[in-house]
Formats: sequence, structure tokens, C-alpha cells
Amino acid sequence: MCTNTERFIMLVRLSFFIGIILIVSCNSSESRYSNSQDKTDSMDASKTQLSEHINGPAGSIHIDDAGSGDIPLVFLHSFGGSSTNWKNQLDELRKSRRAIAIDLRGHGKSDIPADNEYSPDALASDVEAVVDSLKLAKFILVGHSMGGSAAIAYAGMYPNRVAGLVIVGAPGKMPDQLSKPIIASLEGDTYQKVMDDYMKKLFANAKPETQKEISDEMNRNSKEKNLSIIKSEFHYDPLPPLKNYGGPKLIISASAENNPNSLSSQNPTIPTKVIDGTSHWVQLDKPEEFNKILKEFISKVENNAVKK
Repeated sequence: MCTNTERFIMLVRLSFFIGIILIVSCNSSESRYSNSQDKTDSMDASKTQLSEHINGPAGSIHIDDAGSGDIPLVFLHSFGGSSTNWKNQLDELRKSRRAIAIDLRGHGKSDIPADNEYSPDALASDVEAVVDSLKLAKFILVGHSMGGSAAIAYAGMYPNRVAGLVIVGAPGKMPDQLSKPIIASLEGDTYQKVMDDYMKKLFANAKPETQKEISDEMNRNSKEKNLSIIKSEFHYDPLPPLKNYGGPKLIISASAENNPNSLSSQNPTIPTKVIDGTSHWVQLDKPEEFNKILKEFISKVENNAVKK
């Protein structure tokens, strides 16, 4: 019989939580956004300034926003990540279109929620606050890992606002018989060993700079916060909201993440692109290949919009 740790490692290919960063944004950032709100409202919705803070349901939300184009893109990072994990995509896409990366609650420069709530539905409410403040009528939503679950939740809630949905390294529905012993092992004395073993697997094939970036963020982990996010992800079922969203969809994953419990296996009708030889952070390890796949999807979405 497998130990709790072995069961946990077997689920590495689901790859949906990767640590957490505990940086609280300054209160002055909220006032900076408020002072510039009138200016932003008066601007064309396709053009905004580079960095702002927006008042969200759980506190201040930091965004990285620049570029212009008809259909903007909104990026959501993984557990323990931040908007900077999308730097390679932002730099490339902003040559011809608008791209916005969000620091989800408790990550990057966004506020930590007082209620320790990190469910995909709660994260989707952060996205809604941002896109409403920026007056985005329709956009392409890209989410990685935990951010992928949040993107699925948002698309299921607001299907008419999402022009296209890209899900990167997000999990499928986790069976209770697998999730319960893992949670028990994390709540006990084996927490650190299980997490260390798991991260070692996730970093397989990572570029040195990828591992350094994520490790620096992981060093700020909180066990209590990690457990809250992990439990929320285990309990989440992405299948109903995916069914509710009828727009263009694409799954991008590392080759090591394909297994019977993966999202692509549970949703075989969704087109899937696999990138070989990367860690969980495919967009950091092989940005050129990732960007090529992403731009092909964007072109299809834009062509469909023109036909309509």
C-alpha cells in the first residue's frame, strides 16, 4: 500500500499548487489607483497605464497592464506565483495587443484576504473586479495551475465575456479517496517532507532561472495559507463550469502532466497542446514554444470574431 507521501507524489502531474508568496501591497497603492480612476475611465478601453491597484472584494489587487488591441488578454498565475511569471508572454504580446496580468489575492503585490479564502470562485471575483474596473467587454482569459481553476470558474460564471479560454497545467476533478489522505498528511508532521518531495518533482526539467524565481517565492510560504488553497483546489470541480462555457477553449500542459486524472483526460473534446521537456512552468521554461501556441489560438479567436 502506498504511503501518504507516495500518493501525493503520484499526483504531481496534476500540478495545480506551487507554493505561495506573502507580500502585502501598501495602502498608498489603493489611493494611487483612486486618484487615477477618472483618467482611466476617460481613456479608450484598449489603452491603460502599466501598473495600477484596483479595489477588489478582499482588498487591493495589483495589475500589470499595457499595450493596445481589439481583444485584450488577461493572465492569471499559479499558486505561489505572481504576474511576473507571465513576463515572457507580456513582452511578446504587447507588440501588437493589450495584455493584463493580475496578482491574485495574497500573491505578488495584492492584499492577503482577512478570511483566508482562496477558492476558485473567490479568485474569480477578483478577476471580475479587475475587468469591470478596466471596462473590458470581452477578453481572452489565460490561467496557469491555480489560476487555471480561477479562469474556469470565471468563464463558467460569465461565459459571454470570455472570448477564449486557455488553461495551463490546471487539474481535473480530484477523487475524494485520493485527496483525503493527502490532506491528512499535510496537516500532520509529514507536511514539510511531502511538500519538499512534491516540489522536487515539479522542478524536474526546469531551467535554472525558472527554479530560482519560483523558489524565491516559495520561501515565503505559510503552512496555514497553503492548506487553505490546497483544500479549496481539491474540493473544486471544474467540469460543470467548463460545460457552461461554450466558447473556444485550449489546454496547454507539460508532457509529465498527462494522466487519467488530468483535465484533458476528463475533457477529451477540448483541444490540447503538450510541451515536452519542461517543468510545471511551461511558459517560463519554453516561452517561444508556448507563445507560438498561444498566438495561434488568439488568431483563431480573432478570426471567429470577425466572421460573427
